[in-house]
Amino acid sequence: MKQRRMFGFLALLTTTMALISIMAGCQKREPAEPSAPPPAPVAAISEQEISDSYIYLLSRLLVLRQQQLDFKEDFQWNQLVHRKPGEVAWPNPNLDVAYSEAWVAVDEKSCAVVTVPKIKGRYYTVQFLNGWGETVANINERLFPQQPSGEFAVCLKGAEVQLPSSVQRVDVPVKYMRVLSRVELGDNWDQAVALQKAFKIRSTGEPTLPVIPQTVMFDINALPGVEAFESAEAALDSEIDINPGMEKLQTSTRAIAAAVKDPAERQRVDQVVRTKAFADFHSALPTIGGGTVKNGWVLTPTAGTYGDNWLTRTFINYGGIWANVQAEVIYYKGLTDAEGKPLSGDHSYSMHFTKEQLPAEYATHFWSVIAVDSVEHRILPNPLKRYLLNKETKPKYAADGSLTLYFGDTKPADAPQGNWLPTPKGLSYSLTFRFYRPKGAVAERSYFPPPITKL
Repeated sequence: MKQRRMFGFLALLTTTMALISIMAGCQKREPAEPSAPPPAPVAAISEQEISDSYIYLLSRLLVLRQQQLDFKEDFQWNQLVHRKPGEVAWPNPNLDVAYSEAWVAVDEKSCAVVTVPKIKGRYYTVQFLNGWGETVANINERLFPQQPSGEFAVCLKGAEVQLPSSVQRVDVPVKYMRVLSRVELGDNWDQAVALQKAFKIRSTGEPTLPVIPQTVMFDINALPGVEAFESAEAALDSEIDINPGMEKLQTSTRAIAAAVKDPAERQRVDQVVRTKAFADFHSALPTIGGGTVKNGWVLTPTAGTYGDNWLTRTFINYGGIWANVQAEVIYYKGLTDAEGKPLSGDHSYSMHFTKEQLPAEYATHFWSVIAVDSVEHRILPNPLKRYLLNKETKPKYAADGSLTLYFGDTKPADAPQGNWLPTPKGLSYSLTFRFYRPKGAVAERSYFPPPITKL
């Protein structure tokens, strides 16, 4: 009996060991697929990284917001829309020029051909920007002095397209671009509009058109919270950032976008965005991301092309989208008066230029100063329908050659009509001073407009 029990026990043990061996063999022959690691919890990413990623991403979302608005307005690819003077609907427009706008597509087999009319003694340029608000090309007499007019083929770098010898090729690093054609209005608007409408764009073929990402929409005065990261993948995948050194920001932005799919992490990111990111944004806004401040005026570190200065790029896309490069225009932003207090329509101010400071001395083409509200950066409505001061408002100079400009709800008694810009009561606002084709101390970045003094 004992032998039979021992035999049964040994048989059971042998069978069990065999099964274990078979199972181990099966595991060796068919290893389980490794599971993808779960998204890194946002808690592993610092609040500063969340803030930086948010402000970085906002630059792209602001361009996509405008693109979606444009195509909702029936824009068509590679077709210019000629705006009536003063009709443009983006923040902080330049009302010295007649604008034409387009979204342009090119590819490896197709270019966009721009027709530029002959223009003498009047500023013009055709500016191309990518999906991050970076200027990638300009067409004008500064860059093409030997051929300032005629046909220009804007082509993707490396594209194999046969062009007539009379066509000037302009290579760009991206396939899809925003175009702004500007023609100085001057004192003859009819002539300027005729020239504006002579600019044309056509395609040499049938370029592949992109699907426009449907990203979060928002008002300028109500920025998105965590919803921004829900649009991050579409925003980043649809347009490369041509600037080097952005890899770390892009990686953290994508990590946050993956993590917010978890409800708890989504709530945490939203809280960080609405507290720290918004606070960081508004604390850096007065210097536009590290600009130089003098006399209450801010000179941005750069404009039009930004390199690794993604912070300034976001602020410019936020407060005055489609900025051009500084060889074309230099902008000064006036946010406060001489005492450091925000500008308000409830007060009147003046700016006094000595004979040696006159703005006309520092612009090859023209200067102007415009007022926009501090929230949406739109022009200030007023009964005169005057939205800027420039040489066309015919400002009067004093006997000593100096110039004084005035800002206020009512014109000061001793102010010439052409020197006064109405600023309605109850509105806070900022001023933008522009120098087109800057020269001298402005081009050297050593000049600043005089302080804005409360009367």
